[in-house]
Amino acid sequence: MGVLTLAGLDLDVAKRFKAVRQRTLALAEPLTPEDMMVQSCPEASPAKWHLAHTSWFFESFILREFLPGYRVFNPDFAWLFNSYYQSFSAIPEKRLRASFSRPGIDEILRYRAHVDEAIGRMIEAGAAPEALKRVEMGANHEEQHQELLLTDILHAFFSNPLRPAYRKRDGQGTQSRCCAEMKSQSFEGGLREAGQTGDRFCFDNEMPRHRVWLEPYSLANRLVTCGEYAEFMADGGYKRPELWLSAGWDAVEREGWRAPLYWTESEEGWRLFSLRGERRLSDAEDVPVSQVSYFEADAYARWAGRRLATEFEWEAAAEGQAIEGNLLDSESLSPEPATTPVPENGLAQQFGDCWEWTASAYLGYPGFKALEGSLGEYNGKFMSGQMVLRGGSCATPRAHIRASYRNFFAPETRWQFSGIRLAEL
Repeated sequence: MGVLTLAGLDLDVAKRFKAVRQRTLALAEPLTPEDMMVQSCPEASPAKWHLAHTSWFFESFILREFLPGYRVFNPDFAWLFNSYYQSFSAIPEKRLRASFSRPGIDEILRYRAHVDEAIGRMIEAGAAPEALKRVEMGANHEEQHQELLLTDILHAFFSNPLRPAYRKRDGQGTQSRCCAEMKSQSFEGGLREAGQTGDRFCFDNEMPRHRVWLEPYSLANRLVTCGEYAEFMADGGYKRPELWLSAGWDAVEREGWRAPLYWTESEEGWRLFSLRGERRLSDAEDVPVSQVSYFEADAYARWAGRRLATEFEWEAAAEGQAIEGNLLDSESLSPEPATTPVPENGLAQQFGDCWEWTASAYLGYPGFKALEGSLGEYNGKFMSGQMVLRGGSCATPRAHIRASYRNFFAPETRWQFSGIRLAEL
């Protein structure tokens, strides 16, 4: 957890807490109660569960400990809505979350209101510094679940034969806009520092700040597009084992991959599904390709005669850049072509649109120390078999992302807004 200064912190944290909690409800507003029950794959969770679990976090790690006389809303919620904190309580099997028909959505909304009132009361009474730090952490945790809520409902709606749109397009943006020509931007390399400095909130896996050595390198000025990825497919990309890591080729054969996750083939050609509904590939050729696994990103890079960047190459290029791009705040809800002015470092789409797979395994930095107690299970326990992604996506809140932020998923993961930026060999 990062370091927070105390000057004006109570008011700032209270405002941030309220804004984050309201946004979660706004994201759930288009959903029916039936939508909120769907868990279409084991990796996903029902929207109703996200609404409850984020409240569980504040109750379990803040209110129980820091608000004297706090009344727990429902003792069973302590284990029912636990995700993976095994040192805290028992945990229901994740793949069964869709079977939690009770409590109903009305009771979960009352649970949220109960927690919100208690957090407000705690801050107004003068919360301890550690409690305020945890409220900030809880807000960041909820922002992660806002993105997960959207990615999970996208998978649920794609799995529905009717293919409903979460929010329909407004009539604009149905045709792909021409994106910038792909070019390489060179970086000098040398001895650099990576990780958060500690002057603002960060997760424990972003620290400590440390030195890394980078050889001179180049990054593509934008993300790989759907049209470019379609060329890889047309050239037999999913049929050529020489392009794939061994585990990646196993996944191709086992899962029958032929295209990114939300692509379907018809007599008219490929169609792409998003939170805005379905459209033809021919209308989205300049849109960044998304919902690809690390294995697919790596295979595409090999096919293109390039590679994926390391997370430290990415961070060195992003450090000091403004947090601007197609993030959740833009309300696009899908990746968009790189048509905005190129930043000073020559890289477009560095923040937003798609999380960018890197070639770096998710490991602790030199001197990494997980948080004490159950909160230490937040990040450190996953430092095995995962790959790092950087930069945020069209479903990431702007206030949540930064140059040092490290996302991580298993290399076969495809249901996230994950894309590809190439690096030079």
